[in-house]
Amino acid sequence: MTGSRRVLITGASGFVGRYAVPALLARGYEVHTVGRGNVFDGIETIRHHKADLLVEAEMRRVMDTIGPTHLLHLAWNVTHGQFWTALDNLDWVAASLKLTRAFAQAGGRRAVFAGTCAEYDWGHELLDESQTPLAPATLYGTAKRALHSLVESAANQTGVSTAWGRIFFLYGPNEVPSRLIAHVITALLQGQPALCSPATQERDLMHVEDVANAFVSVLESDWEGPVNIASGTCRPLRDAVRLIGELTGRPDLIRLGARPMPVSEPHRLAAATEVLNNRIGFRPRYGLRDGLEATVNWWRSRPESTVSASASVGT
Repeated sequence: MTGSRRVLITGASGFVGRYAVPALLARGYEVHTVGRGNVFDGIETIRHHKADLLVEAEMRRVMDTIGPTHLLHLAWNVTHGQFWTALDNLDWVAASLKLTRAFAQAGGRRAVFAGTCAEYDWGHELLDESQTPLAPATLYGTAKRALHSLVESAANQTGVSTAWGRIFFLYGPNEVPSRLIAHVITALLQGQPALCSPATQERDLMHVEDVANAFVSVLESDWEGPVNIASGTCRPLRDAVRLIGELTGRPDLIRLGARPMPVSEPHRLAAATEVLNNRIGFRPRYGLRDGLEATVNWWRSRPESTVSASASVGT
C-alpha cells in the first residue's frame, strides 16, 4: 500500500463508518472523512472536511480539495423507523449521483457503495446476487436499486471501477437502542423485561465490525457489481434473543410473544455469500455468540444512566 491511495469515506460517523475508518487506516490509506460533525476529532491521521453532502457546491469543493483515488460511500438517511418511507431517499439518490460524477471528474478510480438486501424480491428465501430478482417493496429499497443501476450504467463512460455492497442485518456496539438486539441487551442489563415478538423469522445477522471490514475488502478487490454483505448463516431471531439472555444471566426476563409479529415480515431472508467469501476472500471474524458477547460487554461498559435510558425504549 502506498501513500498515493487517498480514500474519501462518507458516513464515517455512522454505525458502519466508525469501524471502516480504522480498517482503512490499518491498510495504509490516506483517509478523508466528510460531514457536518467529526467523531474522529483529535486523530491526526484522519483528515476531516466539514461539508453537507446534500449541498452540491460543498461536496464539489471537498472533492476538488482531496482528489481521492478511492470512494467508500456509506452516507444515507437510516433513521430507525423512518428511512423505509422517507422522501429524502430521493435527495440521497440525487446527491449520490453528483458525488459519483464529481469523484470521476477528480480522477477517482475505485468506488464502493452501500446498498441493501431490501433491493431484492423478498418472496425468495435465498437472496443471490446473480439469480434473485430485484423487486424492492419500499421507497428505500427502490432508491438504492435505482442508484446502483445508474452508477453501473455510467461506469463505462466515467472509467470508475464500482462495486455495490448489499447489507443484510447487522448489530453491535453503538447500535440505535430501539433496535432488537440493543433493546434486549439494555433491558436485561437493567433487570427489566425484554418485550419481543415471537421472533421466529430467520435472518442473517452480522457484527458491524465484520460489515465494515467486508466493505474495505471489497474496496481493495477488483470485484465489480453487487456483493452481499452478510455472514452466510441464517437463524431465527429468537436464537439471538436467547443467547443474550444466557450472556447477561437474565433469560428469565425475556418475553417472546409479548409483542405482535411485524406486519408483512418474510419468514426467511438468507444471503448467498459465495462472492464475498470465495471471490473476494472475506470471512467474518465473529460468530453469533462471539459477536453478541462482545456487544453485551460493550453495553456493560457504558454509564448506567445510558443503559437505563436505552432499556426504556421498545422495539
